[in-house]
Amino acid sequence: MNTLQEQSGRLVILGVAESDAHAVANHLIAMQLQDHGFIVINLGVCTPLGDFADALDRHPEAEAVLIGTLNGHAHQDLKSLPQLRAAGRLNCPVVVGGNLSVGSHKSGADRERLYALGIDHILSDAGELVLLLDRLHASTIESSASRLGCRR
Repeated sequence: MNTLQEQSGRLVILGVAESDAHAVANHLIAMQLQDHGFIVINLGVCTPLGDFADALDRHPEAEAVLIGTLNGHAHQDLKSLPQLRAAGRLNCPVVVGGNLSVGSHKSGADRERLYALGIDHILSDAGELVLLLDRLHASTIESSASRLGCRR
């Protein structure tokens, strides 16, 4: 079996928010990402935010931390993000998707509260994930080239 170092794919960290035990979408998203060549560190369900930070500490090459939530308690589950970021942890893009709030009526305020916590991207459709990761990857390459004085 290949170790992560022997594999050449791009790496992401995936999991489901702390209070959420919905596993099916998590596995489907992992399979979708793997089909597109990503190495997926899947932390599974009911994952505290600190566990995502620990995984990023072990895999600093990760392009993003991807957090799913279906039970509507995203804000509560992610409330420690500002403290983790201030401590220098979770310093890569954090992407959240799924059902962001309880109730049938959704408003932009739910999204704004997550952005205020420091969430970088919110997706309403898992089909958008690979495109977002590709855009982030291209932006990182472009930024690195600029810092090195290279022109593309």
